Amino acid sequence: MPRIVLDTNVLISAMIKPGKPRALLFQIAGGKCQLILSRQILDEFARTVADPKISRYVDEEDIIRYLKVVGSVATIVRIKSRFKVIKQDPNDDMILRTVHDGKARYIVTGDDHLLSLKEYRRTKILTVSEVLELLK
Repeated sequence: MPRIVLDTNVLISAMIKPGKPRALLFQIAGGKCQLILSRQILDEFARTVADPKISRYVDEEDIIRYLKVVGSVATIVRIKSRFKVIKQDPNDDMILRTVHDGKARYIVTGDDHLLSLKEYRRTKILTVSEVLELLK
């Protein structure tokens, strides 16, 4: 079963509206792949959903229910690596570190800094559409 890391932008999109990110989360919940996350990704998620631009779409109960579902299907890894790769946005390095320490095969993101890499240490960096196609 492929191990994948979802970037925070994919997690947020899956929560606030129907579409491909949510369809991917259903695929994960259905056992098509193993979701790998880290505390750092979950912390960024918490900071992001607190933003008024996002919080207007969901209330606290929605967030708690969503995190229960995500938590039930995710493996949370501890980040030990400290390398730096993305100079334009150092926060994106936490995604690469999660992939590395969680031995994931794919990153799923909408972030241009990550997508421009295409691959990092044998880990493919894909859009939601690309990974959904791969899982068919």
